[in-house]
Amino acid sequence: MAENLIGSEILKIAGEVNEKIRKGEKVYNFTVGDFNPEIFPLPNELKAEIIAAYNANQSNYPPSDGVLTLRQSVAKFLTKTLGLDYNPQSEILIAGGSRPIIYAAYRALVNPGEYVIYPVPSWNNNHYVHLTGAKPIEVDARPENNFMPTAADIKPHIGKATLIALCSPLNPTGTVFTKEGLKEICDLVIEENKRRGDKKPVYVLYDQVYWQLTFGDVQHFNPVSLCPEMRDYTVFVDGISKAFAATGVRVGWAMGHKKVIDKMKSIIGHVGAWAPKAEQVAVAKYLDNTAAVDTFMQTFKAKLLQRLDGFYKGFQQLEKEGLKVHAIVPQAAIYLTVLFDLKGMKTPDGKVLTNGESVMQYILNEAGIALVPFYAFGASTDSTWFRVSIGTAEANGIDDVIAKLRAALQKLKA
Repeated sequence: MAENLIGSEILKIAGEVNEKIRKGEKVYNFTVGDFNPEIFPLPNELKAEIIAAYNANQSNYPPSDGVLTLRQSVAKFLTKTLGLDYNPQSEILIAGGSRPIIYAAYRALVNPGEYVIYPVPSWNNNHYVHLTGAKPIEVDARPENNFMPTAADIKPHIGKATLIALCSPLNPTGTVFTKEGLKEICDLVIEENKRRGDKKPVYVLYDQVYWQLTFGDVQHFNPVSLCPEMRDYTVFVDGISKAFAATGVRVGWAMGHKKVIDKMKSIIGHVGAWAPKAEQVAVAKYLDNTAAVDTFMQTFKAKLLQRLDGFYKGFQQLEKEGLKVHAIVPQAAIYLTVLFDLKGMKTPDGKVLTNGESVMQYILNEAGIALVPFYAFGASTDSTWFRVSIGTAEANGIDDVIAKLRAALQKLKA
């Protein structure tokens, strides 16, 4: 398993970018799904609570399922914001971010050799399948559906699946399920589990860690609110990393059926993947501070949307100028989905762009702009769709980025 485990393609690309920066090259780095804390700092109230918790010596081991006050705060927060009702004593699990939650869910639900359905592009499912010895069923999501998988995509494979891994808002695309699209998938799961009877059901792993970051009229939907029968078959992935620009604070949570959460708790405990106690104590107090949360979210989302809209309008202008690019309207999260339809074009030195990697390298070397191709999320290497992550973007630098892209694209020959 370890010999054949592939490292993160995103971090590999980021490493190459950082090496260029170390050598003094000017690079606009829009690769890693993280925030520059100078641009997007932690909420002041959360930072103060973390410091206060350490000053109060909250530095010993937390319970393996998380500090009770945090589980209670999460339960109240979910009820207030999403109308979801989970028991903090037995149906909520705290961990060191959402990665351990996803890993524990895979471990708890999927035996080696069992099948997992997931869309491509999507974040890291190929690696979690490998880590657990499962078999992948990759569903090619399409741009006409904003890269969200459909019930029709899943239906041919559901009969042999143990897990369906879904994410909305989706990393890498920043797009979301429609109400109708998600309900059709839920109906499919319910129908399949009725057919199975007493046999092992198919579960849904629902990663909604970006759910608070939707823009305009875009709404977030989840399986349990749409179809209450999904409650026994759904494990949620959630946390503070993205919604509160707190990627380094490492507090995430799962919600689900008591039996599943109990097994995930044991896995998290054995690998020591709990969140630091002081951070847990702090997040509990912060989530209870409704006024502070609301104020932060209003400002934070406005800053994100300003950047997403700025890039989107920039790509629209490039397309109007006849350059071979296209962007999908931003809906959520911190990502813009962009097509560089450049395969077959020649660079100034005569090289032909043949796939996503060659397009990525040309944009990086010629324009000094670092983006992540969709092949890093399991899509074909032929794909020339890219993710633009705006968590490090300066609002007043977007025009310069678009200008550099324009200059690089104009140098290409058919």
